[in-house]
Amino acid sequence: MPPLSDLIQMYGVLIVFGIVLVEQFGLPIPAYPILIVAGALAVDGGVSWELCLVAAVGACLICDLFWFRAGRFYGKRILRLLCKISLSPDSCVNQTEDRFRRFGVKSLLVSKFIPGFNTIAAPLSGAMGTNTRQFLAFSITGAALWSGTGILLGTWFHDSVDGVLELLSTMGSTALSVVLSLLGLFIVAKYIERRRHRARSAIERIELGELLALIDGGHDPLIIDARSLTAQGLEAAIPGALVFQSCQPAQLMASLDRNRHIVVYCSCPNDVTAAEVAKQFLANGFHRARPLKGGLDAWNAHHNPDASLDPAPC
Repeated sequence: MPPLSDLIQMYGVLIVFGIVLVEQFGLPIPAYPILIVAGALAVDGGVSWELCLVAAVGACLICDLFWFRAGRFYGKRILRLLCKISLSPDSCVNQTEDRFRRFGVKSLLVSKFIPGFNTIAAPLSGAMGTNTRQFLAFSITGAALWSGTGILLGTWFHDSVDGVLELLSTMGSTALSVVLSLLGLFIVAKYIERRRHRARSAIERIELGELLALIDGGHDPLIIDARSLTAQGLEAAIPGALVFQSCQPAQLMASLDRNRHIVVYCSCPNDVTAAEVAKQFLANGFHRARPLKGGLDAWNAHHNPDASLDPAPC
């Protein structure tokens, strides 16, 4: 097997393009270290930093444009899929929606530096109806900043990087095992992070059938929409739902009967946001507060989406 440094020098541009492409499609494979290595090798002329930069930006653009179009046609469904693929905590969709709403398409300039945000910023841009030309301008600029920073770091710390590469080269085939082991540890760490996040959101859910039975039985359950303001603009709410984002939690809870059924829903994976809001109610003595299993998707699958009404203000 050729030394690792020789492989990177021979196929550096292709390796950069391939790893960046895979990461930008949502798989949990870190591409930034490859950019740093490419920058270090460029100092000694091992690879062309210009070609590596073009390859990285090209890979980013291919993926961004793909997810942008997917977001425009499939909206929230593609966002939930990407959050599952990324192994980031399930709340990443809700957090990214809030960030995107705050900064708009300009957030694409820094999205690739923020784990979780990068995964769904492009499809969210499409779902929010961002102009294609404007999206491409900010996407290319953001990709160039992210790729260029990685390569620049490699040139600054090339002595340290070269030392690591020389060590791996002397290890022969063992170097590949080391690299794969580190990659495996990274994926395992992300998986454990996600499992811990789910454990923190563990709470008994209410099934849609039980909620409908409460409504039909005249129990008047209070339905609370825990989605971000951006998500509310993408999909209609459950009829009569109260928007949690528009209320002061303390003021809202002080005005409610603690024996009332409280049903909280969201549109994020695994009902994470709804579970967090339901826990707030439970902590304040609302022993009948529960998140809706399946969230808005479960409701829409049972009802005609066109019949949804706007959520009620506080």
